[in-house]
Amino acid sequence: MGIGERVEPQRYPPVTQTAMLSLALIVTGGIYLSAHLPHHVPLAPAVGLLALSAALMAYNLWSLTRVRGFAWRRFLEVARWALLAYCITAGMIEFVFVRNHVSGGVLVVLTLSVAVYAVHVPMLIGFTVARYHTGD
Repeated sequence: MGIGERVEPQRYPPVTQTAMLSLALIVTGGIYLSAHLPHHVPLAPAVGLLALSAALMAYNLWSLTRVRGFAWRRFLEVARWALLAYCITAGMIEFVFVRNHVSGGVLVVLTLSVAVYAVHVPMLIGFTVARYHTGD
């Protein structure tokens, strides 16, 4: 590369934007469920939001596997520790649900929503670090 030549930055899929939309759907579903508790909760809207969010998470993970030259080692190094931290917070959130006597379908939907949150946020943290990693 000569002096004055421009280097095109690596193009990545819209991982951050997709993750934010996915997380917004999860939060919306959680608010919807919380607004109805402790009474009967119609689960269809929350299940639909959860399904959309999980599909966006799967798309994000799939789109990352298509990126050439991605810093996978750095991604896994960071995402692994973030996943540990988010599993701990997800466990605490789950404890609160059980302690407050949430049960049945509502508990299942909330548990799966927390699982999407606990996977998607560490993936987003790992991606953010790895995309700016310049190498060792």
